[in-house]
Amino acid sequence: MTAEAPCRDADGTTIAVIMGVSGAGKTTLGRQLAERLHWKFAEGDALHPPENIAKMKSGQPLTDADRAPWLIAVARVIDHWRGQGECGVVTCSALKRAYRDQIIDGGGGVRLIYLRGRREVIAERIGARQGHFMPTSLLDSQFAALEPPGLDENPLIVDIDHPVDEIVNGLMSVLCSSPLPQPRGAE
Repeated sequence: MTAEAPCRDADGTTIAVIMGVSGAGKTTLGRQLAERLHWKFAEGDALHPPENIAKMKSGQPLTDADRAPWLIAVARVIDHWRGQGECGVVTCSALKRAYRDQIIDGGGGVRLIYLRGRREVIAERIGARQGHFMPTSLLDSQFAALEPPGLDENPLIVDIDHPVDEIVNGLMSVLCSSPLPQPRGAE
């Protein structure tokens, strides 16, 4: 893979929040996008308190109260990157508008990337995963809670039926409309 210059879109995006239901491909897409952009990457699942992971593992959906400390942790990552002037990609289901408002907190420079897919495709992906705490049985609760982002949230909406490389290339064309300067020492 060739190295590419770090970049941001014309709107000044420096942080991308990859959102969608479990199994949509947030981690796979987020890691590859962050690597290609030379941005930091934070896996939202790693920010869940152990109690949340245990609850989901046992097949129980999370409540808003369960999600509260997790959303605070995601918001802290975003705020830290903003405060340091760093660029990053963070994954977070961000199923509800209120969750997105909380993690973004009205600050600029954040772009939602909504991974949209059919339930059947996502269920198949979850069933094929190895070692993840989220069971397929919770997928319906994720879709029930999902409030797709509105146009006023300026999301990039991505259909997950395409190959990851194709999706990342499309996102790169949007997010890289205005290149950042090369880091010192980069050739």
